[in-house]
Amino acid sequence: MKTSGDSNDMTTSLKPRSLKQRLSQPGLISAPGVFDMISAKVADGMGFDTLYMTGYGTVASHLGLPDAGLATFSDMVGRVRAIARGTSTPLVADGDTGYGGLLNVDFTIRGYEEAGAAAIQLEDQEFPKKCGHTPGRRVIPMADMVRKIRVACEARSSSDFLIIARTDARTTLGLDEALRRADAYAEAGADIIFVESPESEAEMERICRTIGKPLIANMVEGGRTPVMTGAQLESLGYRIAIFPATGFLAMAAALRSAYGEILAKGSSAEYRGELYPFPDFTRLMGFERVWEFEKRHPETE
Repeated sequence: MKTSGDSNDMTTSLKPRSLKQRLSQPGLISAPGVFDMISAKVADGMGFDTLYMTGYGTVASHLGLPDAGLATFSDMVGRVRAIARGTSTPLVADGDTGYGGLLNVDFTIRGYEEAGAAAIQLEDQEFPKKCGHTPGRRVIPMADMVRKIRVACEARSSSDFLIIARTDARTTLGLDEALRRADAYAEAGADIIFVESPESEAEMERICRTIGKPLIANMVEGGRTPVMTGAQLESLGYRIAIFPATGFLAMAAALRSAYGEILAKGSSAEYRGELYPFPDFTRLMGFERVWEFEKRHPETE
């Protein structure tokens, strides 16, 4: 006999339960950048295969600071835990440099995995790190990053928790060095390779032609890398495309428009910009469960 939960169970069984499972299937994975619980819940309900917790956006949203190595492990793992527990879509989380040396990397891997992330991104920048599309980035010796990756692979409790190795060498040391590092990080055990900020389609094509592991393309509007269509990225050979800035740039523009109306006219009564319907937002935040609970358990008899 078919039960009321059959259709939901069937839908769940068809949807990949991990990023690793999704990578075993064909097609480009496009992951929106999420940076707080509102962005995460909106994206979670839209059918994406993966969400990307952007370090830039999370630090900006949580601390109001630049993505320049100012957020601590404690700051970030708390955000990972909140987003992972508040959503059902596999979450890729930015882990910066691992927040220190090898012992810190070990602790970071264990913390992010326990918090519920599906994958962690580690980069080979010196501390303090900087956003990959801003100037002044410096990288550690390749051998040091190789050791970090080996520690990361050893620290995880499940191979379903994926290690993403990012190199920022392209901007200061050139593409040849970035590819040399990418190859070494793949050999060290990284599941996914992220060559940050290539500066042309030709460079992106060369990256995909050279590296044998799944590759990430970082699509930052206004950044150093050309923003390409999904079809173009897939044809080059990328498996994952992340869009870390799109959400918070759109949010900031929308807020500026709405708040500008209030500033100019003293009210939102005549605002004609798009607003998320308040009843829908209330449901998105889970108020229906609150209302149902209060019916079953009233404070007074």
